[in-house]
Amino acid sequence: MVKKLRWGCLSTARFALREFLPAISACQYAELSAIASRDLARAREAAAQLGIPKAYGSYEELLADPEIDVVYNPLPNHMHLEWTVRAAEAGKHVLCEKPIALSVAEVDEMIAARDRYSVKIGEAFMVHTHPQWVRARELVRAGALGELRAVTGFFSYYNRDPHNIRNIAEAGGGGLYDIGCYPIHLSRFLFGEEPVRVAGILERDPDFDIDRLTSAILEYPSGQCTWTVSTQLVPYQRMQAFGTKARLEVEIPFNAPKDRPARIFIDEGGDLKGTTIRVEEFPVCDQYTIEVDAFSKAVLENTEPPVPLEDARKNMAVIEAVFRAGRSGKWEMV
Repeated sequence: MVKKLRWGCLSTARFALREFLPAISACQYAELSAIASRDLARAREAAAQLGIPKAYGSYEELLADPEIDVVYNPLPNHMHLEWTVRAAEAGKHVLCEKPIALSVAEVDEMIAARDRYSVKIGEAFMVHTHPQWVRARELVRAGALGELRAVTGFFSYYNRDPHNIRNIAEAGGGGLYDIGCYPIHLSRFLFGEEPVRVAGILERDPDFDIDRLTSAILEYPSGQCTWTVSTQLVPYQRMQAFGTKARLEVEIPFNAPKDRPARIFIDEGGDLKGTTIRVEEFPVCDQYTIEVDAFSKAVLENTEPPVPLEDARKNMAVIEAVFRAGRSGKWEMV
């Protein structure tokens, strides 16, 4: 019989309840055992809704439960450090939502806690283990695009709710933290190297002081990545990779559907009318189920999680550089 790790969730965040936690029911190596909220009634309501055995009225109670092996941390960005470290202190492995922290210094504190308490801590980039992205990198590495020279990305949604955590600057809100982290992570994933310097421009919301429209150029040793993200534009997402021989496009790169096949397009550039484009489809899957199983398997086999803290630190270093470039109006070294 396959051993299943017992997972507990800190908070009743909407995303966790709607997307992440239901996906655990299909996992091979994980089961959802507990949920905690600072409001016991909310925790009990969520537990009843999802069939979770235990509900706690504080995060501390969940961390004190000896029957919890792994903690999922989807708390607001500014709370990631405190509760990830506290979970590690309690001997729990942690999968923390992206962005895992608000600075490189905070990631360093997590690394110290991980090493001190001998636990696994990973950043929850579900895209990292989705079959469409595994295949995209495989094609790049195999030379199917020729030499990879450019990656482009766009990710946007519209949200001006003043009470939404993404619009609260003190909580780590804004487009760069929330969604800019994706094209950064995935361009690093495809190039297989780290950007040297970045240029960036950030437009801030006059009421919330969060970046609502952010664009950046990342200079890699092998090429360039350009991307734009926005929290106040028509919802859209797309990423493309351009090589000397072919182009690869990921149709729905971040919120990959779980009700229909995901698709990527490979264009060998025979003409500009798209007649040489071929499509690869991937069987219907839930990327959060894959993510949880991959992290659980790493814990069970004592291997590196898909996105370890060292990788998270490198991503955060790029985010910090884009913020600096936005302030200085100049290229900033990573």
